[in-house]
Parts: sequence; structure tokens; C-alpha cells
Amino acid sequence: MNDALPSRRWLVRGAVILVILSLLAPAGIAAVTGTSDRADLARGTVTEPANGTTVVGIQGFHFQDQGAKKKPARLVAAGPEAETKWVHNGIEDDVSWFYDVDPLDNGNLLVVSTKPAHTLVYELDPDTQEAVWTETLDTDDTHDVDMLDNGNLVVADMRNWENGTPEDRIFVYNRSTDEITWEWKFKNHYPESTDGGYHEDWTHVNDVDVIDEHRLLLSPRNFDQAVILNRTSGEIEDRLGSDGDHDTMFEQHNPDYLESENGTPTILVADSENDRIVEYAKENGNWTLTWELGGSGQLNWPRDADRLPNGNTLVTDSLNHRVIEVTPQGEIVWEYYATWGPYDAERVAHGGSSNGPTIADMNARGSYDITGSAGLQPGTGDGKTFAATLESTFAGTPLADLASEAASTWSHVTPWIRPAWMTGWQFFFTTVAALILVGWGVAELVFQRRRLVGRVRALGSSR
Repeated sequence: MNDALPSRRWLVRGAVILVILSLLAPAGIAAVTGTSDRADLARGTVTEPANGTTVVGIQGFHFQDQGAKKKPARLVAAGPEAETKWVHNGIEDDVSWFYDVDPLDNGNLLVVSTKPAHTLVYELDPDTQEAVWTETLDTDDTHDVDMLDNGNLVVADMRNWENGTPEDRIFVYNRSTDEITWEWKFKNHYPESTDGGYHEDWTHVNDVDVIDEHRLLLSPRNFDQAVILNRTSGEIEDRLGSDGDHDTMFEQHNPDYLESENGTPTILVADSENDRIVEYAKENGNWTLTWELGGSGQLNWPRDADRLPNGNTLVTDSLNHRVIEVTPQGEIVWEYYATWGPYDAERVAHGGSSNGPTIADMNARGSYDITGSAGLQPGTGDGKTFAATLESTFAGTPLADLASEAASTWSHVTPWIRPAWMTGWQFFFTTVAALILVGWGVAELVFQRRRLVGRVRALGSSR
């Protein structure tokens, strides 16, 4: 009997080692066979070459306002076949993050980025990689700036916190006179109770688009709504969604305004926290969901969607680190992989934002899964990501809320810390293996504690 116990212990140890090695094997194989070129900036599925260049603003990763050299903020241009044409590294300009990038009529790019405690806006000549002009705005973390016809800038100013009050606003900046010529503050049009009450990031207004001479489209992300503002009257004309209505939108990014052939107002938006792209049309006085893309968990925190003239949609799938062009039915026809955290993508030939037909005009209403991915990056195949699988597995059970919160945390944290060559599932298996290894180590310490204590005492007495 005494001889059998050690044998059993070694059998258990062998089984634990086998389990750990099995869990680590997929990541190990990926580490050996993967290359940084493949994982970092890479061509995915291309069945229809793009009409010219696609420019991507990549947020990058920073710590305490300092950009990470191995995960830098970058502007990247991809050609028709999703080949990388050029890379503009923000580290060289002391840029912490890149956000919105808009093609200008002269072929240059209007770029929005952040430096420590400031917003850096500039016009970039893609041929020379030099700034034509630069403006440093005294705003903490602006995500979007749009240019008016007269060359002035309309700015979405968030995290503007002064003396316990949010001063989040939209303002127009005159570059010639260095003056703010118009401003509109959210606190004057929303009750203090919105988003749970005033705090330092009250609105998180991440986007402002010029609709026409009088109207702007705003995206106060934390209010879960897109707002049409009349700049002349200063009043809100219309709004899609409402604070806390997460079924309509949940912390969205970059809504675009469209009109159907019969003049129906339409909004296409990246519904980020719901991991989908949606389109709503104002029909019979109500906003009606006409299109949903990727709602089954195939997107991971998308932050931009542009309708192209051919009817396809260019989607920035941020935490899956890719940009995809999909048909109205969800088939990928063009795909480009770009870590870390692409924020915005624009097809240069078509200018900024959406300029294609609405879903209603294409008779393509419905909810569609995404198909045809090359699956080169974590979670980007046709199947669900680990987080989506976790959430769907426990849906309708007492653990649904806990699983949803865990899935959300996993989606937002792990893409920044896992290696680029490792998929979400491989990272999960590696994490489980690490936990088993730690648990095994603790168990061995407990089991061997008497022997270890005896050895320590023996060493002490020998001295």
C-alpha cells in the first residue's frame, strides 16, 4: 500500500503535465509557425480588389501617455489588393494615439491624434509623409475633428472637466485667427442625471460629422445615442437611441448620416458594445432597424462603418485588429489586418464617411452573419470569438450577467496583452494552463510542507 501511494501521485502529476502541455500546444505551434509580418500588417480575403487606397488610423497602445514602441500608433495605407503601401509611425511625432483620419479634396489627409494632455490635428501629405500644417488644440483627448467648407475645424471636445462640472462641447475653431467662433455645450441640453450623473468622462463624445451647412451629427458615446444638431438654432433636431437603451445602441462610435432615394433619414453606426454594425431609417416618424451585421459575436468592438458607392460597407473591427469590406449580405470581399486597435478606416477615392446607397434602397433589409474571413488574426474567422461563445453559452441562465461581464472584460483587455500571433482561444487555453500550473504549485507546497519545513529547520540547526 505504501508503495502504491507514490505511484498514484506520479500518475496524477503526469496527467496534470499532459493536460498543461495539451493546452499549451496550439499556442506553441502558432509561435513557431507564425511570423510578425503575417500577424501585424497582412492581406486577408480579397475577392474584389478595392477602388484605390484604404487608409487606416491605428490607435496603438500607450502607458501613461507614452506610446509603446512595439505597439505604436500608426497610419497605414493598404492598396487595392490589401497590400501595405506605406506606414506612418506616430512614435516619431510623439503621438500617443491616432483616431480619425479623413481624406481631403486635395488628396491629403486630415489626421486627429493625441499627445500628452493635448490634441494634435494636422494635414498629412501621404506622398512626402510630411505635415502641411499642424494645430495643437488645448483639449485632452479629442477623437474627431471635421473640416468645414471654409477650412475651419469643428471639434468634438470630451473629458473637459472643470471644477466638478463637465464642459464637454462641440466647437468651431478658426485656424486663421486662432479663435473659437462657436460652441455648444452638452450640459445645457441634457439633465445632470444622464449616464448616472456628472463625471470626468460624462459624454465621451467621440464623433462629429458635418451633414450640411446647418446640421451636425454628434455621437455622445456614453449617452447611447446619435444626435442631429442644428448649428444655426442650437437645438437638437433628432436623436437615435436614448440613455441606457442598450437594445438600440450601446456606446456607439462614428455614426454616418445617409438619405434614401425618397429622402428617408438614415443612420449607419458601429454599435460597439453590442459588437455589431446597425442601420436605422426614420420611417413613419420612428427609427426602424433595417440592417444588422455580425450580431452573433463575429465582430469585437467595431468603431467605424462607411457605406461605399458600390453598396458594400467598410468596417473597422477594432479589437479583432482588422478592416473588412462586406456585401449587404455579410460576405467579406476585402480584408486587411492591422494591429493594435484600428480606430478608423477610409477608402480615399470616396472621401470621408459614407456616400453609398441605404440598405432600404438596395432591398437588403435583415440581420446577417459575416462570412468569408481569412481568419489570420485572433477571433477573425467565420466562427465566434471566445468571449462571444462564453456569453452565448450562459445566456438565459442565472450566470448570464456574470458571463456577459466576464466576456466584455476579456474582449477589452486581452487583445492588448496577448501576442499578435496568438488567437483568442489559444490565449484562453494558455491562461487555463497557467492557472493549473499555479494551482499545482500551491498543491505541491501544501503536500510537501512538512518536508520543506524540516529541511529549513535542519539548515538552521546546522548553522
